[in-house]
Amino acid sequence: MAECILYQSSVPVVRECDVLVVGAGPSGVCAAVSAAREGAKVILCERYGSVGGMLTMGNVDPILGEVAGGTYYDEIVRRLAEIDKGTVPTTGTRIGREIPVNREVAKIVLDRMIEDAGVELWVGAAFVDALIENGKVTGAIFATQNGLKAVRAKITVDSTGDACVAAAAGAEIEIGRESDGGLQPMTLEFTVTGVDESIAISVWGGSDPIKIPAGEFAGMEYRELCKQKNREGELPEFVSIVRLHRTSHPGERSVNATQVNNLSPLDPADMGKAELELRDQIKKCVDFLQKYIPGFENCSIKTSADTVGVRESRRVRGIEYIVDKDVEDGRHREDGIVHNAWFLIDIHNPKGGGQAEGYSRPAQPYDIPYGALVPIKTDGLLIAGRPISGTHRAHASWRVMAICMAMGEAAGVAASKCSALGVEPRDLNPAEVRKVLTSRGVEL
Repeated sequence: MAECILYQSSVPVVRECDVLVVGAGPSGVCAAVSAAREGAKVILCERYGSVGGMLTMGNVDPILGEVAGGTYYDEIVRRLAEIDKGTVPTTGTRIGREIPVNREVAKIVLDRMIEDAGVELWVGAAFVDALIENGKVTGAIFATQNGLKAVRAKITVDSTGDACVAAAAGAEIEIGRESDGGLQPMTLEFTVTGVDESIAISVWGGSDPIKIPAGEFAGMEYRELCKQKNREGELPEFVSIVRLHRTSHPGERSVNATQVNNLSPLDPADMGKAELELRDQIKKCVDFLQKYIPGFENCSIKTSADTVGVRESRRVRGIEYIVDKDVEDGRHREDGIVHNAWFLIDIHNPKGGGQAEGYSRPAQPYDIPYGALVPIKTDGLLIAGRPISGTHRAHASWRVMAICMAMGEAAGVAASKCSALGVEPRDLNPAEVRKVLTSRGVEL
């Protein structure tokens, strides 16, 4: 058992607000803007120096997942297209629509949404601990360049991705798959430029039967060549597919390939190991493309993620629990606050390369119930994004950005309602959230 020390400090409460949103990734930005547009006084706190999470800092391109029309997902996609005059159209594959995104444009879009909504934004503010009063979350403490600072709030939204606020508040937590706690691997995504579009391929996954068009391996399935070069040691140990997504501009590919297993995103030492290993893997993946894949001979790294991409960590047990069958069969609910959420059950193998179940499994459009955002035993708190309540397999479908954006919007509505009415999230009628969303044009 680790040695424990007692640390005491007087932390000034420097702000009070109706709604505090912790974490400014896609779900957090949408939660903050949504609550502010309902008239709530909102503070949005982000540990990095820029907003957007995986959409910006994580260099994740394209945006994946689908939801019914009218959510902030549609607004963000529209705003991105208005600024980024790319010439590559949106494509459809087995994994749905792929929305290309320029991460620098995404920063502009999200910043404008935050500012226009009147949200007070903090950056460089890392979450330290939850404020608990009479068993209820009443805000949070942050580490800033000027010391520890506290923000008191009527309602707090945890959009950290790792359920940091919920865990600190003593909420009931689940981690990883039920059989062994295994977590989906972490990744650093990157973009290459200098790609010859006259011959270069695009590949969205290990089930894609794209064939190599020319050269030494002409006619061979690309996925089989990846597996071969993985066995021969020319690709990293757990990299058995190098995914190549079109970006919004010709001559580029967004590459989703690097992978580390058996490291915890909740351990800073493990995250350091992941950073070092994944940066090295980027070079090996580029070497593979230059050496073997026609059209990539002269490619080079244009940009890469500023932070390790985490697919899975904690999940918060809520008053509703999404099970595998809900996603597989497409369960619809009267208390749904996200309608027709859809993505494959995409479980990157926690213990090796490729998919945990051989390939990504089908899902049907399903609803996310309000209660999945409400911790089962922690008041004053809502969850937005991938740590909502449900199984490991179901999580593998809803963890993508389009669905997280819609969840964030709904959480923001709920938080503003709870603040205005003086009620706990567990006591709020989901119909109140649905009414506001419907008035915005959201299909439920």
